[in-house]
Amino acid sequence: MTRHFLVLYFLIVITLVTTSWGQDQLWQAYGPRDVSDDGSLVIAFTAIESQLRAQPKDKWPYVIANIAAGSNANIELLSLADVAGKDTLTRLQHGDIAYMQTEDGESWKLKQINQDYVLAFKSIELMPQRSTLEWSVTLLFYATIALVLMIWLWPLTRDLRRLEAAAAQYGNKQWSFDAKIKTHSLIHRLAEAFRKMAVRIDGLIASHKDMANAISHEIKTPLSRMQFEIELAQQAGSVSEVNASLLNIRSDIAAINDLVTATMEYAILERADITLNIAQHDLTKLIPAILASVQRDVQASTQFEINISTNATCVICDGHLFETMLRNLLYNASRYAKRNIHVTFDLCEGSYRLIVEDDGPGIPEQDLQRVFDSFVQLDQNKRKGKGFGLGLAIVKRALEWHEGKVEASRSSLGGAKILLSWPISVLDD
Repeated sequence: MTRHFLVLYFLIVITLVTTSWGQDQLWQAYGPRDVSDDGSLVIAFTAIESQLRAQPKDKWPYVIANIAAGSNANIELLSLADVAGKDTLTRLQHGDIAYMQTEDGESWKLKQINQDYVLAFKSIELMPQRSTLEWSVTLLFYATIALVLMIWLWPLTRDLRRLEAAAAQYGNKQWSFDAKIKTHSLIHRLAEAFRKMAVRIDGLIASHKDMANAISHEIKTPLSRMQFEIELAQQAGSVSEVNASLLNIRSDIAAINDLVTATMEYAILERADITLNIAQHDLTKLIPAILASVQRDVQASTQFEINISTNATCVICDGHLFETMLRNLLYNASRYAKRNIHVTFDLCEGSYRLIVEDDGPGIPEQDLQRVFDSFVQLDQNKRKGKGFGLGLAIVKRALEWHEGKVEASRSSLGGAKILLSWPISVLDD
């Protein structure tokens, strides 16, 4: 804090001093002159000029010398050729008093007497001396500036130190970001950005741990089955038995491939540099096409019902991510649904809404939030088919890229209801 305070303080002081000095110089150069001084000079010049005209020109230097000695004034008689400066010569030609000042602080008042000579009064401008009171007021002024800067900088420096300590603690793998920054602090928004970053990093670490554990578990099972099938094939007594083992091995390879594909898809959405392909899409055509594709892969007894708003012809979104979200929701619902799945899309209060409901067993109350975490699989006895616990996690992450939110609740059909919503204004450029 001390270094920042001193730098800012001296910067302000230097600025004030420089500005004050420049203002004084401008005032002296262009400010109005004292009329009473000009009047006194005119009288003095007139009196001296009268005495000079009463004497021959060759006596003028002696007259000026006697006047200077008698009045103790610095008076000189200059030749007009010794005077330089166009403005000065112009004033002298018009009979006015001209002023000149040297770098040494000497001030000259000039008055032309005739075509050859110029009468000059020379004086030294002394800097005004400040009194003790003036110096005290000046010091008080700068001390007040220092106090104000101290009051302004101290809480800022304190909060920055707290933020630094919290970031250092987090960086030491303690994984807790606790910076107590008040809402009115100048760096409150910065602290909130750090806090969100810490939460995001915690989520990524947890997700990667779950991914590593799930992949090792999900791959180990089919690998064990494949090893068993290979041993059976080696001991097979007929071609049909070998083909059966190869068919099972192919099924296990497909399961591993599906796991890797789903994991890579989720990992891509976890990246920080993903670029959305935002465009207008006609969901009145896109949703039925996706549903028809999914319907070919699920049980024929599953019935789909679609309710799409007529305003869904120009929906702003990433078409690929939307298709991914809807497919995952439909496949997930088909694993649990007894018979019916309802899909609804509408616009409500400046947001797009996509709702997928089923008539399955539903999601337990304690799992309504956890179900969107990666590699979370609920009771497998209540579902048809196999999954990896990534479908809803992919949906949630894809929706976050649209600055939206996803909610799970109980459906009127008796099963689960998944609601996706994202704002129109954020994406509509």
